[in-house]
Amino acid sequence: MKRFIETDKAPKAIGPYSQAVVVGNMMFVSGQIPIDPENGDLVQGTIEEKTERVLENLKAILEAGGFSLKDVVKVTVFTTSMDYLQRVNEVYSRYFGDHRPARSFVAVAQLPRNVEIEIEAIAVKEGE
Repeated sequence: MKRFIETDKAPKAIGPYSQAVVVGNMMFVSGQIPIDPENGDLVQGTIEEKTERVLENLKAILEAGGFSLKDVVKVTVFTTSMDYLQRVNEVYSRYFGDHRPARSFVAVAQLPRNVEIEIEAIAVKEGE
């Protein structure tokens, strides 16, 4: 049975998709970009500020579905430059701490709304 997640604590989907889908004990979170859910504006500033907004959006969606960052088992980070790796890692480490999900970090030519970062995740609830 599928459950579609929608929360106003994260940006609404900007296309024909869901913020996340829960199937059994797994949650698949769509790629999040640095949009402020309160006003729909793109976050301006450093890559660190943008990464923080993306991770706050991801966290809000996880929580709306009954999951947390500790349940995340796989993360994919898309950026427009590999030069961002260390700076993104600094913010990412603050959110995930000692929890170390599998991760890919991919540089791409372009992202939606010409942002510099997008992050998607898969989470699993153990024992369910």
